[in-house]
Amino acid sequence: MTKVRVGLLFGGYSGEHEVSISSARAIAQALSLGENSSKYELQPFYIQKDGQWQAGNLAQQVLSSGQALQLSGEESARSAAPLGILTQATALTQADSNLDTALDKFEALDSAKIDVWFPILHGPNGEDGTVQGLLKLLQVPFVGSGVLGSAVGMDKIAMKMLFAQGGLPQVQYVAVNRSQIYSNPCVFPKLCDDIEAKLGYPCFVKPANLGSSVGISKVRTRQELEAALDSAASYDRRIIVEAGVTAREVECAVLGNDDPQASVVGEITFTSDFYDYETKYTEGLAGLEIPAQLPPEVTAKIQEMAIAAFQVIDCAGLARVDFFYVESTGEVLINEINTMPGFTATSMYPQLWAATGVSFAELVDRLVQLALERHS
Repeated sequence: MTKVRVGLLFGGYSGEHEVSISSARAIAQALSLGENSSKYELQPFYIQKDGQWQAGNLAQQVLSSGQALQLSGEESARSAAPLGILTQATALTQADSNLDTALDKFEALDSAKIDVWFPILHGPNGEDGTVQGLLKLLQVPFVGSGVLGSAVGMDKIAMKMLFAQGGLPQVQYVAVNRSQIYSNPCVFPKLCDDIEAKLGYPCFVKPANLGSSVGISKVRTRQELEAALDSAASYDRRIIVEAGVTAREVECAVLGNDDPQASVVGEITFTSDFYDYETKYTEGLAGLEIPAQLPPEVTAKIQEMAIAAFQVIDCAGLARVDFFYVESTGEVLINEINTMPGFTATSMYPQLWAATGVSFAELVDRLVQLALERHS
């Protein structure tokens, strides 16, 4: 049987570079287990922190060691394929009005034919529709959501607007542009007045297009609000401010294309003030309870809302949907959707499916098959 060649694309030009490497290592191992070993052949492709693409031995070196590649500018330029095979293809399509001819040139450049791509990239420049657009342009199958789902899933403001259109309940929020924060002394105080009037304290200030809790602040005073807005504006030109809520944080995984399925529900437990970057990535500061101890009707509601959110923004393959469960009132509020969640064996997404009866190796296999199915 001819093996399916899987192009594992990882690393990336984002703050979640190391998380992507860890996810890629877990996926690579899963593709070598059991029946997967006879079905798939892996080809790694690594995107450095400076955006350079690497294939072959250098990509395999990062995948094996788990350490990001550290190269000087001169070494990077000398050792990299000229911007990587996919970037070459993009340049060709821009320079050639005939797409078919350009893709023929791309195939000639690529001696290692890839049947399906697995872009395990987290955060901007990978999970936000940019790489998905490139793969779509090249007319090749790939794991995960397309351009629309990925882009909306990354931008918290666009995401929440579509959730509202889909009738999904969520916390109150205010959308802010960087220009309002860096404006004249008359505009910024009025902005803060409006936020205080609509949301009150505590509230959360977040860059709209970053993941892993980067740049997020919990604020309780006017002074903290002003500082948090200034900080968030240094990360992104779009900022979202959300009302604080006393609730349990629960998550549900979704798997599928046009007929998706929801996993059991899990809960994140922590003792810190909120689930910030340090809590998320420091061992021992947060725990996972799978399945979450919830009333059956609440679990069913969360699963139903997770699938609805997946369909509202046109996801494909996989997503993890995060919720607030307000125990005092019984409310379930959607928080956000993550179209390419962390994918190590200890990450929430695979663990939710393991508790649902889908092993890690089977999960990776199903994602690859879903990508091929969607493309065909």
